[in-house]
Amino acid sequence: MSPATGTTLPELDAETRAALTARRDAPGVIRAAFHFGAIGLCGAGIAADVALWPLLIVVQGVLIAFLFTLEHEATHGTPFRNQRLNEWAGHLAGAANLVPFLWFRYFHLAHHRHTNLPDKDPELDAPKPATRLGWAWHVSGLPFWWANIRLLGRLARGEERPDYLPSRARRRAEREARVLLGLYAVALASLLVSPVLFWVWILPALIGQPALRVYLLAEHGDCPQVASILDNTRTTLTNQLVRLIAWNMPYHVEHHAYPNVPFHALPRLHRRMRDALRVTAPGYAAFTRRYLSRRPWRAS
Repeated sequence: MSPATGTTLPELDAETRAALTARRDAPGVIRAAFHFGAIGLCGAGIAADVALWPLLIVVQGVLIAFLFTLEHEATHGTPFRNQRLNEWAGHLAGAANLVPFLWFRYFHLAHHRHTNLPDKDPELDAPKPATRLGWAWHVSGLPFWWANIRLLGRLARGEERPDYLPSRARRRAEREARVLLGLYAVALASLLVSPVLFWVWILPALIGQPALRVYLLAEHGDCPQVASILDNTRTTLTNQLVRLIAWNMPYHVEHHAYPNVPFHALPRLHRRMRDALRVTAPGYAAFTRRYLSRRPWRAS
């Protein structure tokens, strides 16, 4: 476990490094049981028309959207010691949000290699919103859904060939996209028989995605586009509930500095790194206020 380049981080002795990078099944199984269990309970409540079920749709949506953070962790193979569990978790979480796991693994690893560097980091291929109206459009989630539908189509047709997706992995990613499109077609066809998937998955996913868009903007939004992890990435000091559903990824500087550290060890790593952090936010509302304060309503 070596620090990312361009950083000045506290020295970690061999014993500490080994403890922080140790992979275990139990924490991931417990966290996944909570996350998927909460989705199952909310879905059952919505399907049963329990009291205040429309509020459950919002909760369900946020839980589904934040499965992305599990998929993200699975690209590093860290949620579980058992790599089959990591693979299954990544595929399932990605399918819930139209983010094909095999493609995303290579996209995300390229992001780690070139974090926030223009023309190198693939996350910057879609520019961050420069106006308040652009922010509202971005946070709506509609550009995300349209981009991922198009991505799945390009992969399924064998037309998606970015530099970060090696040829040895491309065919598997293309097969995955075709399988996903088939599953989505079956899901849509099921609506002709029963609307249950609309109420427990499709509508909640649409409603919950804006929360994830706000969350993700804080990771690197308005950070300097330089090589130093301590400058190009932000840790958001949020509450325990957000850290719970986001698999501790608000500790984002810590994650980028030591991506081999599993989610359950990030709080310990944060305690060792917090005095070295340069870019932080006291919460997502505070970050959003500052982000919007630096932007006009529309381009002049």
